[in-house]
Amino acid sequence: MIFLNMQRASLVKDAFVYKPDCVIFDLEDAVAESEKDSARIQLYHTLAELDYQGVERWVRINALDSDLFEEDIRAAVAGGAEGIRLPKTEKAEDVQLVENLVEAAEKEFGREVGSTMLMAALESPLAIINAYEIAGSSKRLMGIALSAGDFTRTMHSKRTNEGNELFYARSQMLVAARAAGVMAFDTVYTDVNDMDGFANEVQMIADMGFDGKSCISPKQISVAHEIFNPTQKEIDHAIHVIEAVKESEDQGIGVLVVDGKMVDIAWVEGAQRVLNLAKASGQYKGDLV
Repeated sequence: MIFLNMQRASLVKDAFVYKPDCVIFDLEDAVAESEKDSARIQLYHTLAELDYQGVERWVRINALDSDLFEEDIRAAVAGGAEGIRLPKTEKAEDVQLVENLVEAAEKEFGREVGSTMLMAALESPLAIINAYEIAGSSKRLMGIALSAGDFTRTMHSKRTNEGNELFYARSQMLVAARAAGVMAFDTVYTDVNDMDGFANEVQMIADMGFDGKSCISPKQISVAHEIFNPTQKEIDHAIHVIEAVKESEDQGIGVLVVDGKMVDIAWVEGAQRVLNLAKASGQYKGDLV
């Protein structure tokens, strides 16, 4: 998912050409205080009038301690955004407040109730402590996301290429997301010229189990896709696992060897996830999922 400054029309009018999975129209930090109202008006017209060709359109609203977020929500829902990202989420009540306002806006503007998803950004030590509570706070909440800028600032730590300063936060958030049954997204990599560093970080968080990476430059998108998309070897192995386990069940066999590895029924879930990812990315067109 790539962040786009809603204050700059040139950035948002055709960002779908870079083929992100979703765009996040940013009304918060990227927009100057004097431009908040005009950015919101531009947001509505962008959502209502531009065809993003299947790319999900999300809106990062202003913080809940501002006097801006309620109108942000109304504009986002009125325009038909697929989702709203809450900044600086620290407790379940934050999500529930936004949930109630979103439902009211859906009714006001004739949108299907429940159609607007939510994502909560965790940006503080308290948010990380409350990660599970936040992750389970609403049926609309499809995921939680780490925002490292404010987190490292409040922790008095520094961003490093190794990422040790974020290891606990990432781990805690990821465990909370899995326990609550929602997705987990990693923070942005701010050095847009260090593509090797970006690739290393994406590989690390993909290996940890994250579902996606936040981007701030179009050139980061293809790298994130390449790393998160399954390899052909992984796809082939997933197909072999599903087919072999199904055959073994028919024969009453519990454990078997597939591609030189011992597998059982527990492997099927992981294999199906690989094929789901491969189908979503256009790499697999079969019917095992």
